[in-house]
Amino acid sequence: MSVRRTPRALAAIALATAVLVAPVASGQGRKGEDAISAERRKLRQTEQQLREERRKVAAARARESSVLAELEVIEKRLADKKRQVARLDARIRRAAGDVRTLRGEVQQLQSQRADQQAALASRLRAMYKVHVQGGALPLLLAGDDPTERAAAIRHLGSLASLDARLIQEYRGTSDRLEDRRGREEARQRDLASLRTDAQREQAEVDADAAKRRILLAKIRDQRAYHERMVGELTEAARRLETFIADLQAKQRRLAKIPPPGKPRKPGVATPPAVGFGSLRGRLPWPTEGKVVSAFGAQVHPRFGTRTFRNGVDIEAGEGKDVAAVYGGHVVYTGWFKGYGNLIILDHDNEYYTLYAHVADILVKEGDDVKQGQRIGTVGETGSLEGPRLYFEVRFEGKPQNPEQWLRKGS
Repeated sequence: MSVRRTPRALAAIALATAVLVAPVASGQGRKGEDAISAERRKLRQTEQQLREERRKVAAARARESSVLAELEVIEKRLADKKRQVARLDARIRRAAGDVRTLRGEVQQLQSQRADQQAALASRLRAMYKVHVQGGALPLLLAGDDPTERAAAIRHLGSLASLDARLIQEYRGTSDRLEDRRGREEARQRDLASLRTDAQREQAEVDADAAKRRILLAKIRDQRAYHERMVGELTEAARRLETFIADLQAKQRRLAKIPPPGKPRKPGVATPPAVGFGSLRGRLPWPTEGKVVSAFGAQVHPRFGTRTFRNGVDIEAGEGKDVAAVYGGHVVYTGWFKGYGNLIILDHDNEYYTLYAHVADILVKEGDDVKQGQRIGTVGETGSLEGPRLYFEVRFEGKPQNPEQWLRKGS
């Protein structure tokens, strides 16, 4: 039997159904919202954990200081202290020279005053004899001749003037002697103070040198230190490459030279044989010594690390002259991380030479230098192996093998 529902009945059923379904739908919505909130909380927690991990990594990196930076701080301080010791040594030499000069003057004045004392003593003895014989008055009154009396008076006046002069000279000599003695004593005190300062500075030099030796020993003997240093030196070489490219661009702008066209592939194109380029194999060596690290790929014999050397290390005695291999323009002088004191010369036609680990830089940026001119001295700034000169030849910013440019057998 079919049931007929009126419109009003259908509306009532729909309303009842809606009332029954509504709580179920709202319950499902709340469950969805709770799930989303939970996921959001998880996301926030994950982001917070990630930030914390990043903070820990940054703190660890901050604690693990750069070996190269640590070495650089020590070397800069060591170089400053060595210069201070050298300045103090120069002042000590000057002070010692002043003391010797003053001592010589004191001895000369003492001898001179001794002679004056002897002369005055002789005059006093003569005057004493005259006094014992009755003095000068009987001599003046002894004769009746006025001419003889006048002569005697003039003679006595001359003797008095002579005595007065001798006394004045003696006093002057004594005053100068006291002055020289006072100056000698003051200079001696200065000398003693300078020597004390020099000893203190030298002690600090020795302490910094000891720190440097310990750090270098770690780099040589501990793989972790060695590998960190290799990475940092590789980065330093990249920074130098960028720096030279910037220098080239600056030099081109100054000379109003357009940039080169297609880049040359290493070993394919030959640099132009003009100026510097015409002397391939005939350039003089920048210092006297022997090549101990060659150009190109290097493999460490102990740790097996691979590096590429853009120049050569020339082992030489500290303080030996460093000379320009060709005339050029000084475009950079100063400290460069990983290379110590560095000099860069521009030889035109996109040729550059670099001289690193220098002790004393004897030229300044903007100078023009001649071939063979002394531009610095051999040192060990930035060096891991002691006194040496690191030398590079570059064309269009790319490193060339320096031994192919220098004279053979030098």
